[in-house]
Amino acid sequence: MATPHPSTTVEAPAAVKILIAGGFGVGKTTMVGAVSEIAPLRTEEYLTRASVGIDDLAGVDQKDTTTVALDFGRITVSPELVVYLFGTPGQERFWFMWNDLVNGALGGVVIADTRRLDTSFASIDFFEGRGIPFVVAINCFHGHNTRTPEEVRAALDLDPQVPMLIGDARERAFGRDVLLALVDHLIDLAAAVPAVPAG
Repeated sequence: MATPHPSTTVEAPAAVKILIAGGFGVGKTTMVGAVSEIAPLRTEEYLTRASVGIDDLAGVDQKDTTTVALDFGRITVSPELVVYLFGTPGQERFWFMWNDLVNGALGGVVIADTRRLDTSFASIDFFEGRGIPFVVAINCFHGHNTRTPEEVRAALDLDPQVPMLIGDARERAFGRDVLLALVDHLIDLAAAVPAVPAG
């Protein structure tokens, strides 16, 4: 009779969900694609005449596709930890998707374009209204930045503790730094929560 082998249990890695939000054409799909270790899932469709007068192409007039549901990417930090990235659609008519995408999110990233900072307000309000910690990533298209960090922070009315980074969403290193800043922010917030006395 064979000796039974001790059972070996392989535990699934812990999953962390991060939401990447921002206005139309600010670089959400680009950032997810830059940092994802897998080919990202994209739900992009071509802009057509039907979007004329609905999608504001000011500042992004070369854009010919748009996300209609979500972007999805993955980063394996270790065998014990996997980060899932969910990019939101930017147009107002698709904002209803945000309520589903945010479920289970540990934190968020708001991508902003200094040429169109007003497109960031909805994302910031969304995270603040739900008490979800976030960082702000200023995407400088082709190195183009029209404002200082202080001007951006004041224009967005950000709390002093909200981290803000400036870089190029096409660069993997920038995306990595943004996500690390979010992790550090989450750790700082957790450490600031007073411990509940036992008993």
